[in-house]
Amino acid sequence: MMPVPDTDKEYPVPKPLKGHGPARIIAMCNQKGGVGKTTTSINLAAALAEYGRKVLLVDFDPQGAASVGLGINGHEMDTTIYSLMVGPHRDLTTADVIHHTSTENLDIIPANIDLSAAELQLVNEVARESILARVLREVEPEYDAIIIDCQPSLGLLTVNALTAAHGVIIPVSTEFFALRGVALLMETIETVRDRLNPKLQLDGILATLVDSRTLHSKEVQERLLEAFQDKMFSTVIKRTVKFPDSTVATRPITEFAPTHEGAQAYRRLAREVIAKGYVA
Repeated sequence: MMPVPDTDKEYPVPKPLKGHGPARIIAMCNQKGGVGKTTTSINLAAALAEYGRKVLLVDFDPQGAASVGLGINGHEMDTTIYSLMVGPHRDLTTADVIHHTSTENLDIIPANIDLSAAELQLVNEVARESILARVLREVEPEYDAIIIDCQPSLGLLTVNALTAAHGVIIPVSTEFFALRGVALLMETIETVRDRLNPKLQLDGILATLVDSRTLHSKEVQERLLEAFQDKMFSTVIKRTVKFPDSTVATRPITEFAPTHEGAQAYRRLAREVIAKGYVA
């Protein structure tokens, strides 16, 4: 009989921390777009911050959606994650590019379209896969969690994120085509673990955009469970109009609609992530 994640299991409210750091770095990764990566990055970060964890969100997508979703307009900024990766500002420190958000305990390194040029510019750099790891090393001691919101591709930027990370969370929408890319992503994770980052582990697969009314959504959930079993998070994120609404309002759902089931789901995911030891 196939194991079923206990979606009713209650994870305890985490105890307050006595101090902060060093951070565990989590890459939020899936080369398929539209699976809820940025929504999950923002709202998991905000839920962890609500539980007293100090969180840094790294917007690593040239679309800059995570920055915009937290009220930071990367397109108006001279210094972003791009400046730290390849920019001419050699005297720039990582702390110089960090912005505080309106959410307590949650900071962000923004991104904008400049980042799309980074892949080409990094091609001839020495140790080009580990530039992000070097950038984040400076601030690791100050945070409990660093979440990297990856772009939807398996290029050099994503490899940088996987090389810097301790763990990977893969959001997968419960649609048939979303399953097809996961195997390729798993291969990439294996390759990075083999060649660049032996400490990298798969923290889990998160079912997103779940529509419990449709048979199709249930079937995809079952197939995910069959394939990944104990690597599936028991928390699932249901489809709701409140997520795009909160993005437009430039606030995490935990603040925009604190009692909504979407906010409760991300709080539960934060508790699950802490209970499993992925964040202190």
